Amino acid sequence: MLTLVIPCYNEERSLKACVEKCLELKNSGIDLEIIIIDDCSKDNSLAIASELAKEYSEVRLFKHEINKGKGAALRTGFAEAKGDFIGVQDADLEYNPLQYTELLQPILENKADVVFGSRYLRPNSHRVLYFWHTFMNQSLTIASNMCTNLDITDMETCYKLFRRETLFSILPKLKENRFGIEPEITARIAQSGARVYECAIDYQARSYEEGKKIGWKDGVKALYCVLHYSANTAPLPMQLLLYFFIGAVSLFANVAVFAVLRSFDLPAIYELNADVIIAYIVATLGNYLLCIAILFRHKARWSSAGEFIIYLIGVIIMGFADYGLMWTFSSMGLQPVLSKTLAAGLGFVLNFALRRNIVFLEKPKAVV
Repeated sequence: MLTLVIPCYNEERSLKACVEKCLELKNSGIDLEIIIIDDCSKDNSLAIASELAKEYSEVRLFKHEINKGKGAALRTGFAEAKGDFIGVQDADLEYNPLQYTELLQPILENKADVVFGSRYLRPNSHRVLYFWHTFMNQSLTIASNMCTNLDITDMETCYKLFRRETLFSILPKLKENRFGIEPEITARIAQSGARVYECAIDYQARSYEEGKKIGWKDGVKALYCVLHYSANTAPLPMQLLLYFFIGAVSLFANVAVFAVLRSFDLPAIYELNADVIIAYIVATLGNYLLCIAILFRHKARWSSAGEFIIYLIGVIIMGFADYGLMWTFSSMGLQPVLSKTLAAGLGFVLNFALRRNIVFLEKPKAVV
């Protein structure tokens, strides 16, 4: 049986047509279940969904008492799905549900565990709308591919079809409530080792005036989700690139705070310049927060206290190294700010190795 999960928020204009189009899959001999999740719509969507559930035995309706977002609606629908194969169908009919007959083939032929419906695999006639929306989608797909090492063309596609056991193996890990669910699902699928196929699909885009909801803020959040959920298992070159960004931000903070504090002529602390110490503490804290937000898993191996102790030891080691390098460069006649820049820059490789291999070391996988 195929279950199609339809998240719905203010889709009174298209919901009935969408469900009736999905029901046409039965003409292809597909045993069908349709799950509608009304995400606290403000229009007449819930009433329409209720009538559809009464009219068609294939339709089941669930509702959220407060608006939670597409990701939350999908998680609700996934948990209730009874099908052997589970897919997603947006209520706006930008995607043609009859193409699920094509998406099913790689799974039925035992070639795939997950099939993505790609809007970009082949040229076809389509409505021309927003350049930046397409650019954002394709940029996010590239970023996702760099982190997951998958070579897909459309990470943000609505059409993702799963074997039941594959979806339920990642379902407990899914957390995103809004559009960040797309990169999160892709990351979890890649980490699971599932076989992924793509299938070309048609796409009839709608405008914002017609009800399109995703915006630039969702794009920014999606990029964060790409990094947050997949960077920790990304190939080493990508991890180095990300840590270079983190290190560059930390280096800037280190040098900037040091340069500002130099003008205050702060007293020495046990013969150590206070401006050096404070700048290093600020940069180290920023580095830690960026690491756990983007690159590494917080408390991956150690307890909270254990991680703190290990990190503190690393900070002390790097603190002595930072101060020693700066003192060395200063004794060579370099300007203080330049000496500080060089010292912080040379700590990059050691910092990455320390965090990746000691502080945020991944737990070993259990042997089955």
